[in-house]
Amino acid sequence: MTLSLFGDDDPAQPGRVVLGQQSVVLRGYALPMVDDLLGGVDDITAQAPFRHMETPGGYTMSVALTNCGELGWTTDARGYRYSRIDPQSGKPWPAMPDAFRRLAVEAAREAGFPGFAPDACLVNRYEPGSRLSLHQDKNERDYDAPIVSVSLGMPAMFLFGGDKRADKAARVPLFHGDVVVWGGVDRLRFHGVMPLKDMPHPRLGSQRINFTIRKAG
Repeated sequence: MTLSLFGDDDPAQPGRVVLGQQSVVLRGYALPMVDDLLGGVDDITAQAPFRHMETPGGYTMSVALTNCGELGWTTDARGYRYSRIDPQSGKPWPAMPDAFRRLAVEAAREAGFPGFAPDACLVNRYEPGSRLSLHQDKNERDYDAPIVSVSLGMPAMFLFGGDKRADKAARVPLFHGDVVVWGGVDRLRFHGVMPLKDMPHPRLGSQRINFTIRKAG
C-alpha cells in the first residue's frame, strides 16, 4: 500500500488512517499544541544538543537525535540501550516537557491504549536525505505500552512493515502535526522512514522534528 504525498490523503483533513489491528495515524492531532511542543524541543536541546550517534557496527546515523525523560536511548560500539545519563554531558537527560507527556497520554487513549505512563522520549531531527532503516523497538523492558510518534515540519514517508524484516512495508505519508500510535499485536512491527525529500516547511524549513514517546523502564 502506498499513499501519495500529494493525492487524496490531504493533511488539512483531520481523521484517522488505520495501519493495523492496533496501530493508527491520528491526522493533525498535535496541531493545537505545536507552539508548546516546539518550545519543549528548544528547552531539551539547550541542555542536550542533537548529535549523530554511532551504531554498534560503526555506522553513523543520518538522523540526529537527543532524549528527554527518565531514560534516554543511546547507541555506540557497546550496543543499543537506555540510560538515565546523557553520555555526552554526564548529566541526567532533560525532563520530559508536560506538553509531550500530555499529548502522548491523550493520543494513546484515543488509539485504544488508556493508562499510558511514558518515561522516555527520543527526539529526532531529519534533514533532506536523512532516513531510518527498518527496525523494531525492542530495547524496552516490556511491550505492553504503545509507541507514540509525533511528526513536525517537513513531510516524511513512514514505512510500516510486518513482524519480519522481509515483510512488505506500507508507505504512509506523515505531515506536520500527525501522530502515529502502535501497540498490542502491532507493537513489534518493523518500521522506518524513507530518505527525506527537501520540501521546506513554512515554520521549520528543511527539517523534520519527530519524537517517539514510550515506556522504557
